[in-house]
Amino acid sequence: MKALRFSDRAHAGRELAARLGEYAGRDDVLVLALPRGGVPVGYEIARHLRAPLDVMIVRKLGVPGSEELAMGAIASGGFRVMNPDVLSSVHISDEKLNSSIALGQRELERRESSFREGRPPLEIAGRTVILVDDGIATGATMRAAARAVRAQNPALLVIATPVAAPETLRALENEAAEVIAVLAPSSLSAIGEWYLDFTQTSEEEVRSLLAKTRTQA
Repeated sequence: MKALRFSDRAHAGRELAARLGEYAGRDDVLVLALPRGGVPVGYEIARHLRAPLDVMIVRKLGVPGSEELAMGAIASGGFRVMNPDVLSSVHISDEKLNSSIALGQRELERRESSFREGRPPLEIAGRTVILVDDGIATGATMRAAARAVRAQNPALLVIATPVAAPETLRALENEAAEVIAVLAPSSLSAIGEWYLDFTQTSEEEVRSLLAKTRTQA
């Protein structure tokens, strides 16, 4: 039986932070986490690096009827990344595709309101941005996030995750100056397999961690 690597997302964040030590204590670093599961990971990284933490809101676009299968993703600022392999295999109609995108946009806007609580996003331009999630499967969500960040002219973009498939990491090398993972298992069927506790992160926990990092700044 395969041993699970991380006890929970906080543990994963600490392991990842240890690989990001060169960015510690710098005043140009910003940690951006993908809600919801990326926020507990990002919180530990921000705490260890003594850097501010914010969220990059991204919404996966699931195939209607098989929502766990990502046909693409959208991110704040109107950025969209589609997965052509999935789209060609499911033969979704334009009407269903546009409906899914519209629903995803509404949910993205709701999350913006919920997580930010009226605060503007932190400035990205000219900063070293570390973009974090709790794991990367197909990479569609992370690609949408990375492109949304790059459109805001960061000085440097680093993608960081506790676990991702090797082929996904290689594909993401075109999206950032550096891609860092603690684990890159050759067989990755589900991110949760690499955590002992992969309990869903609540919106309240996201708000709490963002508030906590502001008080520590």
